[in-house]
Amino acid sequence: MAEPFLRGVPDRIPFAGLDSDDPLAYRVYQPERLVLGKRMDEHLRIAACLWHSFNWPRSDVFVVGTFDRPWLSSDGDPLAAATAKLDAAFQFLAVLGVPFFTFHDRDVAPERASFAETRAFLGTVADLIAAHMERTGVGLLWGTASLFNHPRYAAGAATNPDPEVFAYAAAQVKVMLETTHRLGGQNYVLWGGREGYETLLNTDLRREEQQLARFLGLVAEHKHSIGFKGLLLLEPKPQEPTKHQYDYDAATVTGFLQRHGLESEYRVNLEVNHATLAGHSFHHEVATAIALGTFGSVDANRGDPQNGWDTDQFPNSVEELALAIYEILKAGGFTTGGFNFDSKLRRQSVDRLDLLYAHIGGIDTLAQALLAAAAMVRDGELARRLEQRYAGWDGELGRLVNGDGASLASLEGWVEKENLDPKPQSGHQELLENLVNRHIWTAGRD
Repeated sequence: MAEPFLRGVPDRIPFAGLDSDDPLAYRVYQPERLVLGKRMDEHLRIAACLWHSFNWPRSDVFVVGTFDRPWLSSDGDPLAAATAKLDAAFQFLAVLGVPFFTFHDRDVAPERASFAETRAFLGTVADLIAAHMERTGVGLLWGTASLFNHPRYAAGAATNPDPEVFAYAAAQVKVMLETTHRLGGQNYVLWGGREGYETLLNTDLRREEQQLARFLGLVAEHKHSIGFKGLLLLEPKPQEPTKHQYDYDAATVTGFLQRHGLESEYRVNLEVNHATLAGHSFHHEVATAIALGTFGSVDANRGDPQNGWDTDQFPNSVEELALAIYEILKAGGFTTGGFNFDSKLRRQSVDRLDLLYAHIGGIDTLAQALLAAAAMVRDGELARRLEQRYAGWDGELGRLVNGDGASLASLEGWVEKENLDPKPQSGHQELLENLVNRHIWTAGRD
């Protein structure tokens, strides 16, 4: 690039503390700060996505885009446009100081005249990405193929009624999975944005489920054949762009995987806004995935409570994230996953620096949430009260219920013998919520 995309910014966003009024500084996020014996950056494993920030002009269904992204309006050489985009993206990643990024194949390499040309172009651009990664030290948290933008995927990719579309999607995923492996990606994500239906009048639900299972089985087979060691992640979402999406939420995905013998091959990548679209809290989705053994990674963002769609705003609720991180910490933390900022600026945030302001605020929110969650873990009161609530199951009756000889008749006998008349016990919900708030308010003061 003739000039850097971001001008007048530090080489790297510094930590300045809560009293700082510098908008280009972290108030809470300190990568090297130890939290429960581990560095903050190792807990959070933060990534920034390329699609919202560098491959989207901020257009909508009503009007053209408002963002200043010169490479998107270029009518010239596509490789020059890709080069400019990557120069800008990796300058941004280096300034932000995050350890990872994420991308779709079409974020960096739009389609060419044929599949072979498209594959070759992605390979060329991957060379540029590899050079940037080596220069900056930024790693790839996950890659993914865009199986939803092109008109061929209007009726889905894996679940399309046309087997030619299925085959094309499979070939596209093969290439992007190999590219992710080549770039040292730690995971590979599949988001089924078009894997669903608009009307049941033209949809064979049984057939489409079988097609999706077959597709995911082929992906898992190829993962092993190329030696990719990262996780395969499915990203649940209930609807939008389809009326109904098959990977509705974490529980739905887990049930699907178990029905088709794929539970050992896949985990879930949970997005905050997708959880709320499904009528759940993000805390619920994380706790559910952990309980079911399918938790993998997180897309960090938020929705707008006034809107019923996927607004992908930057996270700003410490409470929402602290409760989720508390579950993640109790489960041992991330393995190969992390917090990916699948978040986008608002349409009127047209200054290039807005991209930094948004990520800095979101990262500080994550950092404060981590400190609050760690304080809950250290304090132990929530865990103790939870254990006490279920303590009866460790007693004689609990052992009887879970024993091999238990039956409705034996339990009836126990009730009569012991003259049972159980009374309700307080769940102390308000007290527990007060405990959470106390840690949110006081975390990080030490």
